[in-house]
Amino acid sequence: MTFIMASTLFVLAVLLGVELITKVPPTLHTPLMSGSNAISGITLIGALVSAGTDHRTLTTALAFGAVVLATINVVGGFWVTDRMLTMFTLRRRPRKTRLEGTGSDRSPDPSTNSDPNSQSDST
Repeated sequence: MTFIMASTLFVLAVLLGVELITKVPPTLHTPLMSGSNAISGITLIGALVSAGTDHRTLTTALAFGAVVLATINVVGGFWVTDRMLTMFTLRRRPRKTRLEGTGSDRSPDPSTNSDPNSQSDST
């Protein structure tokens, strides 16, 4: 492949990528990017195979760099996915400590705690 063909292919890929990314709505951008980063684990496998071959020192050094970068990419993809999923989990709202309607600043009686997640002193 000549340099001009490779450059043309690179420019077309960049233009197509920019055009496609701008058409994705913001609500779908994070899930798509985290999914594509997780799928890039295939790059990690290719880098490991390349690092395991018995070639020159330069090939092994480049393969090692590819393993490091692919690992960072995969871990980052899973990290972004985890952060995205925590945005959609339901959180319980903390209970108010004031007695409603009385204007009192007293805390409710702890013996009347109806929270099923709290542990009582009797167990």
